[in-house]
Amino acid sequence: MENKAAPVSAATAKPGFTDGLRFGRIPITAVSPVVEGGRFAAKALPNEEIEVAATVFREGHDHLGVSAVLLDPRGREKERVRLREVGKGLDRWKGTLTPTSVGNWSFVIEGWSDLYDTWHHNAVVKIEADVDVELMLAEGSALLAKAAQDTFRSAADRRTLRAAAIKLAEPDTDVSERLRAGISADVLAAVERQPIRDLVTVSEAYPLKVERDRAGRGAWYEFFPRSEGARFDHESGKWISGTFATAAHRLDAVAAMEFDVIYLPPIHPIGTVHRKGPNNSLVAGPDDPGSPWAIGSADGGHDAIHPDLGGFGDFDAFVARANELGLEVALDLALQAAPDHPWVKAHPEWFTTRVDGSIAYAENPPKKYQDIYPLNFDNDPQGLSKEILRTVLLWIRHGVKIFRVDNPHTKPVWFWEWLIGKVNARHPDVVFLAEAFTRPAMMHALGRAGFQQSYSYFTWRNTKEELAEYLTEVSHESPAFYRPNFFVNTPDILTEYLQYGGPAAFKIRAVLAAMASPLWGVYAGYELYEHVARPGAEEYLDNEKFQYRPRDFAGAEAAGRSLAPYLTRLNQIRREHPALMDLQNVTIHSSTDDATLVFSKHKNIRGPKGDVVAKDTVIVVVNLDPHSAREGAVDLDLAALQLDPDEANPDGTFRVDDLLSGESWQWGQYNYVRLDAHTEPAHILSIRRSQ
Repeated sequence: MENKAAPVSAATAKPGFTDGLRFGRIPITAVSPVVEGGRFAAKALPNEEIEVAATVFREGHDHLGVSAVLLDPRGREKERVRLREVGKGLDRWKGTLTPTSVGNWSFVIEGWSDLYDTWHHNAVVKIEADVDVELMLAEGSALLAKAAQDTFRSAADRRTLRAAAIKLAEPDTDVSERLRAGISADVLAAVERQPIRDLVTVSEAYPLKVERDRAGRGAWYEFFPRSEGARFDHESGKWISGTFATAAHRLDAVAAMEFDVIYLPPIHPIGTVHRKGPNNSLVAGPDDPGSPWAIGSADGGHDAIHPDLGGFGDFDAFVARANELGLEVALDLALQAAPDHPWVKAHPEWFTTRVDGSIAYAENPPKKYQDIYPLNFDNDPQGLSKEILRTVLLWIRHGVKIFRVDNPHTKPVWFWEWLIGKVNARHPDVVFLAEAFTRPAMMHALGRAGFQQSYSYFTWRNTKEELAEYLTEVSHESPAFYRPNFFVNTPDILTEYLQYGGPAAFKIRAVLAAMASPLWGVYAGYELYEHVARPGAEEYLDNEKFQYRPRDFAGAEAAGRSLAPYLTRLNQIRREHPALMDLQNVTIHSSTDDATLVFSKHKNIRGPKGDVVAKDTVIVVVNLDPHSAREGAVDLDLAALQLDPDEANPDGTFRVDDLLSGESWQWGQYNYVRLDAHTEPAHILSIRRSQ
C-alpha cells in the first residue's frame, strides 16, 4: 500500500499540485501489519509487541530515516519508534510498537531524509580522501547550528549540538579534531533522540484493534459436564448423568492446574431422531445419551439446557463458581440442528430440502451425520441470522463471554462478519474461537471476519521441519489476522503421534503448545495419557461424544500416573514469563540433530512511560522423538536473545535456568544438548538477567 502523496517540496509546491498521486516525496510501500489495505483492522493485545514493517526508499544516495508512530483510540501519539533497516539493499525497515490498552488504535509510518546521517557519511568519506574538506566541515557546522535552535530538543542536547557546530567551524583547529567533534558520541546520541529530518512523508493511518487478553492469551481445558459426576446405577442398570452441580466440583482441579478457560461442549437438549450410539454407531440404545452436537429435541433448542444437566439457575451457579476460581466459561456454539429441533418444524426454510422432500443431513464423506441437519443461510438469511444473534446474546446474559464455534467454515463468511460485528459492538469483550480445520484461505478469512482466535494445523505438525516452518508462519506471516490456539487433542482428534508415542509424546506436545503459542488447549483425559483409538481412525475408542466417561483423576495423580503436575508447571511458567504470552516473538534456532527443535521468545518489559525496565527471554529445546534420547549441538542466534553487555561473560557465555528441572548452566552460542524422552524431553531455559 503506497502512502498518500506528500508535497514535492514544502517550500515550492503549490496547493493541489500533487493531489491524486499515490507516491509521496519519500515512497512508503508494503506496510505491515495491514489487512487487505486496512479494510480490516490488524489484531493486537495489550502490551503485546507488534512487529511493524515497511518498504521505504528514495531517489539518489541521501540517507533515510523511518519511524513508526502509534496512535491511541483518540488519535494521540503514544509511542514513536525508529525503525531499523533489515537486509542489504532491500529497503525494508522493521521495529515494534506496544499498545497498552483495549481499543481501536492505529499507526502511521514516517519516512524522511536524514540530513545528519547523510552529512556524516559524506564528511567521513570526503575528508579521508581530502576532497571538499572545508566545505564539508562548514556544512556540518551549519546543520548542527540550525538543529541547536530547535526548541523541541532538550537544553542539554541543544548545548551539545551548538558546541559541535562551533568546533566544526574553527579554522585554526586540526581537521580531524573538528570532524571528531561533529561525529562524537554525544552528538550521535542527541540526533538519535531527535533526528534532523527533512522532506517528512507520512503514510495513511492503519487500524490496529487491541482486544482483551483472553482474545489472544490463555490456557483452555475442555470437559463434558455430563461425564463429571456421571455414575452407573447397578440397581437400575442405567447411567445417571452428571450435572452442573457435580461438574462444578471438577473446577477446583482445573483451576489448580492454572488453566484460564473451561470450555464446555454443547449443553443443550440432544435429539432423539437418528441418535448415534457408542463409537458413532447408527443405532442407539434407549439410554444412550447421544452426541451433544446433535442439538435440539422436544425439550428445546440452542436457547435451552439439557434437563439432565439442570436449569439456568444451575448453569449460573456453575459460571459463578468458575469465575470465583479465576476461570472463564467458554460455550460451544454449534449452528446445526437435530431432526427434532424446534427449528425444523417452525422454520424448514432454514435447512436444505432435497428433491425427494427430505432435509439434507450433514456429511463429510465418507463420514455421515444422520443426527445433524446443517443450516442453510441462503433461503432466509435475515431471519436465521437474527435468531442466532438472539441466542448468543441470551448466553452472554448468563455470563458467557467466550464462544468456541463448531465448524464455522461450513457457514458463509459474511454471516460471521455480521454476527461478530453485532455482538462485539454491544459486548467488545466477547471472544469467538473458530474450530475450522480446513483450507488456509477459509481459516484466514474467518480471522479477517472477526474471529479472535482459531484452531490450527499444529495438531498435525510433528517433525522439526514442519514445526519450524509452521511456527514461523503463524508468528511472522499471519498474526495480523490469525491467532492460533494450539490444542493438543480434541474429542475428535487423537493423532497417531499420541496413539503410539507413549507418555513422552504427551509431554512433548504439551511443551510445544504451551511454550510456542500464547493460546493452547487440552481436552480432558490428556493428563491420563488416553491414547487408544477406534481402529482405522484418529478418534478415541469409546468416544465421549457418544457416551458418559467419568474418570478417576485424583486416583491417577495419587498413583503417579497423571500428567497433571506437568501441565500445572507449564501453565505456571507461562504466567511467570511474559515473553510466552506474545505470538510474534518466535525465533527458530539451529541444531545439528534432526529431531531437536530449538526456539526462543523474547519480550521487553516496559514501564509506565514506555521505557524498557526489564527483559524476559525463554529458550525452548525439545526432543521430538518420543521413543529415544537425542543429542547434538545447539547454535543460538545471539542477536535474538538481546543480551546486555553486563549479562554475558567475557567469553560470551551467559547463565540459564531450566524451569523444568531447576538446574542451571552456562550457555553461549554453541551448546551440547542431550535429552532423553523417557526422563525429560525438553529444556525450558530462562536467561538470568541482571536487575
